[in-house]
Amino acid sequence: MNQAQAVQASRSLPGLAAPFLAFLLSAGPAFADTMKSSSTPPEGKPVPETCAPDNPLSACGLPSSVVIDMSRTQVRRSEAEWRAKLTPGQYRVAREQGTEPPFRNEFWNNHADGVYLCVGCDSPLFDAKHKFDSGTGWPSFHTPLERAFVGELRDVSHGMVRTEVHCKRCGSHLGHVFDDGPAPSGLRYCINSASLRFLTRKDYGEWLKAGRPEAAAKPAAPSKP
Repeated sequence: MNQAQAVQASRSLPGLAAPFLAFLLSAGPAFADTMKSSSTPPEGKPVPETCAPDNPLSACGLPSSVVIDMSRTQVRRSEAEWRAKLTPGQYRVAREQGTEPPFRNEFWNNHADGVYLCVGCDSPLFDAKHKFDSGTGWPSFHTPLERAFVGELRDVSHGMVRTEVHCKRCGSHLGHVFDDGPAPSGLRYCINSASLRFLTRKDYGEWLKAGRPEAAAKPAAPSKP
């Protein structure tokens, strides 16, 4: 399908999904190869329909466009400082609300015991005990380690309604949360590996002993106007 045909096909779609699909159809094999997973979903695992890896309009695979109020964050850096601290991939996801391909990211299949920290400020966000195999190709958790660290915003980009999640301490984008997860919460936090740093249980204990509890302190409650 050429570009003109792609644009024509996309006109029948409502809202913001139309221009995005036109881009997908006209971008050609190069873009398809970029998004193609290097492995397949685990055998016998039910995959949430909203985040099926072969769906080009996957709710997990599309970037976010929410406006995070950085004036309310505790950890602030200039754009130059963020770029110096993070890799290009981490910056694109955590600071520009991008996403990474399924099954081709660092922690989707990590089964080690430990704690996942925010790549931007080292706040402890998720515990490996709460991680589960969602079959989507992204790290999935049913509960945050500390809810006070995880902020939520309504995301209406790409013609759909989602709930974006980010680190409250530094504003780094994490991913999205969906209501199709397992017990006890019924939630599925679909998180980008690029937004996380992993420490084994032993290393996390040593990290706390080494004088990093300030990163584990709960964010201060916002002041009332």
